[in-house]
This record gives sequence, structure tokens and C-alpha cells, in this order.
Amino acid sequence: MGAPIEPMNEKADNMMNRRLLAHVALCAAAAATLGMPLAAWAADEAPDAMIKRLSTDVLNTVKSDKAIQAGDLSKIIALVDKTVMPNVNFRRMTAAAVGPGWRQATPEQQKRLQDEFKILLVRTYSGALAQVNDQSIQVKPMRSAPEDKDVLVRTEIVGRGDPIQLDYRLEKTPGDGAGWKIYNLNVLGVWLVETYRGQFAQEINAKGVDGLIETLAARNKANASSKG
Repeated sequence: MGAPIEPMNEKADNMMNRRLLAHVALCAAAAATLGMPLAAWAADEAPDAMIKRLSTDVLNTVKSDKAIQAGDLSKIIALVDKTVMPNVNFRRMTAAAVGPGWRQATPEQQKRLQDEFKILLVRTYSGALAQVNDQSIQVKPMRSAPEDKDVLVRTEIVGRGDPIQLDYRLEKTPGDGAGWKIYNLNVLGVWLVETYRGQFAQEINAKGVDGLIETLAARNKANASSKG
């Protein structure tokens, strides 16, 4: 039987990863605050400029929202749904994390995998937004050509303690006004998709796609119970 999925092993790795969703939100989510459709911005902005602007705006928003700082899960989920997810190619992210098993999955199974993976990430990192204090973001010079459709944006979160490395893989999505979407993240040298791929592959090899879905659902229920 495959080992249970423990996101980033709960202790030292989990502490690092607790920062991840917070900074995903911080660096990908400002459309609602700005009151302008995301596509209107993303279509005209370079990916590094988009990350910088969204990061700064959302850092300020989170600092002023006491409920998010207190770990209000409903508000965090609403934040992720409304502002983070439109900036992420979550289908691609889930497919890459699941690996070859994704192609074996039915459309219904693929939807379940996306739903459970999203809940796993949100619940695992729901306490991270409370850690926002005086951080700011520094975007490093981007090495890319104007015609590139796939880019790496490297940033550092600076504030108290050592700087936190946070890098983004973004793709230019087709269509007028589609803009850039995140499909992978690297925090402190660890890529999110690759981290989960090994865990998910072990579960699929042991119990198949349905087994992975069941394990994710069980983990989500356990997380919900432990957080009340």
C-alpha cells in the first residue's frame, strides 16, 4: 500500500511550504482589489511587471485584513477562488503533478483530482497568510525574449529573517487578452509540481487514479477536522 500523502512531510519541509500558498496569493492576486478585469492588465503587462504589481498590492491588502491574518478559512478560500485561480493554469498544474496517470483518468476523475488538489493546497497553507507582516518583494532581472511564450520570473520575499526565494513559471496563453498564467512555483529551491508528482505517482502505482482521489479526499477531511 502506498504511503499516505503528507504535503512536504509536515515538519521542516511543511514549514517552508506553509509560506508557499501565502506567497502564491500575495504574488498572483490583486484583480479584485484593483477593480479591473485581470485580462485587461495581463494582456498588456510583461510577466515580471505583473508579478511585481500584484505582489505589492496584495501584500497591502492582506496586511489590512484582520480576518485573513487570523486564518479565516472561508475568506482565504474566497481569496484564492476570486483572485489566485484566474492567474493560474490549474489544469496544467494538476496534470503535471499527477504525471502519466492524468492521461489514464476520465474527465470526471480529472475534475475530482483538480478539486481535491486545490482543497489540499488551500487547507495545507491556510495559516500562511497570517504570517504576513512587513514583507516586500524584489523581482530579479528576467532573461527572456519578447517572443517567448514560456518564462521564468525570479523573486525574493524580503522582510524579517532571510530572504525567501520564490520563482514562477508562466506561460503566455493564446487568445486576445488572455495574458500570462502561472503553472509552477519554486520556493527555496523546491518546485511544487515535482514535489507532488513523486507522492502522487506512488499512490497511483499502489491503488490507481481512484486511489489517489480517495487519499486526497481523506487528507482533506483530516485537515478540515484538525483545523476545526
